[in-house]
Amino acid sequence: MKINNFLELKDFQKIIIENEKIELDGSLLSRVNASFQFLKEFSKNKVIYGVNTGFGPMAQFKISDEDTHQLQYNLIRSHSSGIGAPLPEQEVKACMLARLNTLSLGHSGVHESVIYLLQELINRDIIPLIFEHGGVGASGDLVQLAHLALVLIGEGEVFYKGERKATKAVFEIEGLEPIQVEIREGLALMNGTSVMSGIGIVNAYKAAQLTDISIKLSCAINEIVQAYDDHLSESLNGTKKHYGQQKVAERMRAHLADSKLIRKRADHLYTHFEEQEKVFKEKVQEYYSLRCVPQILGPVLDTLEYTEKVLENEINSANDNPIINVEDQHVYHGGNFHGDYISLEMDKLKIVVTKLTMLAERQLNYLLNAKINEILPPFVNLGKLGFNFGMQGVQFTATSTTAESQMLSNSMYVHSIPNNNDNQDIVSMGTNAAVICRKVIENAFEVLSIEAITIVQAIEYLDFQDKVSSSTKELYDEIRKIIPAFSDDMVMYPYLEEVKKYLKTM
Repeated sequence: MKINNFLELKDFQKIIIENEKIELDGSLLSRVNASFQFLKEFSKNKVIYGVNTGFGPMAQFKISDEDTHQLQYNLIRSHSSGIGAPLPEQEVKACMLARLNTLSLGHSGVHESVIYLLQELINRDIIPLIFEHGGVGASGDLVQLAHLALVLIGEGEVFYKGERKATKAVFEIEGLEPIQVEIREGLALMNGTSVMSGIGIVNAYKAAQLTDISIKLSCAINEIVQAYDDHLSESLNGTKKHYGQQKVAERMRAHLADSKLIRKRADHLYTHFEEQEKVFKEKVQEYYSLRCVPQILGPVLDTLEYTEKVLENEINSANDNPIINVEDQHVYHGGNFHGDYISLEMDKLKIVVTKLTMLAERQLNYLLNAKINEILPPFVNLGKLGFNFGMQGVQFTATSTTAESQMLSNSMYVHSIPNNNDNQDIVSMGTNAAVICRKVIENAFEVLSIEAITIVQAIEYLDFQDKVSSSTKELYDEIRKIIPAFSDDMVMYPYLEEVKKYLKTM
């Protein structure tokens, strides 16, 4: 894929998920070189933050000409201070691509060697070691991006062919040369929102998967209970003017188009009934977790689409400081590195994913509770009641995992803590928000895995394999390849993990 000036999220998917290689367009390199040459000349005899000054609250200190290069190395090394779990490789690769893209806009004044080396790291799957904990998301992802910069100067560690190795050793194997600081390469690499954006892009991709899975599972449950179709109808959902709700209902109708189980209300409840009948045998309406799926998942879809728009805007923006503008022949000092846009979207995304998880947990409870569904044995137990346990054990896992996500859904966006000698007196906590959002997403996959197995067991009990829609039948067949129909009690955790892996490939 040729990189020029605008990346869409689908481009990230091709590069990060599908491992497509990248090429640098000639116009991109021209922009980078023009920005570099302009800054080189403009910064002579002028005070430019981070070029000939200290950083943060020490910006009042002038740096002598002979120390300006070493200043950048000092910044990188001193801020390579992350800790905790390493970020997953996909997220780091997304971070590198986001950083390459923003530096390529021609507003950062970096030498082209930075762009070339980032391209090589991405194409060769050399993944810098970056830790979860470190950044507050105000001067961008300072600490996490310092670890990226550390690799670019040939230091630190990387993940290479499944192993954690010293960068120097891997560069020797691959024949790569580290960058040499020319003007402000350290600060340009570190000031920015590329880590929170990279994690956010992977989060958005997975949240889209979860939304699709939740719609499919919700369809299957409606089939299991032989629900009426009017709550999915275009006529009903069209009376509420929300795009997400209408889209979810439309997708559900498409999934259920060839189902032999979904019923027409007019065929059952809009016909003659005995006057003396006081208690209806047919359920008039389903529980909310079955009937209100478009209204519940609609906001999830709407939020996800807006989050994707914000992420796309951010990765195509100049988000460091200062900003070099060749056209204006000027250098502007400001705060484009502040991560509030991403922080807020990650909070919103984790909230809606938690709600999706809560929906799955309630649907699961409906299937497991014979007193409310009135069609299945307790815990969808296909064995001997009282002697076997069916899906009883895994419900505890689903409930506790959902509860964790509910707790994690408290906002990071509003949890600013001043630091940096109060220079950073209000911060975004964007990377923390993105990391916690990722945890909520992982939790959702786990709960939906339990729900999916339960649905398949219910279809088995009811002997509905040939009556469900083709979409549900495909899900049934794929889950059955992983876990057989069971009546005897089994150790469940290996199956849960395998179903989770399957859902991530859907």
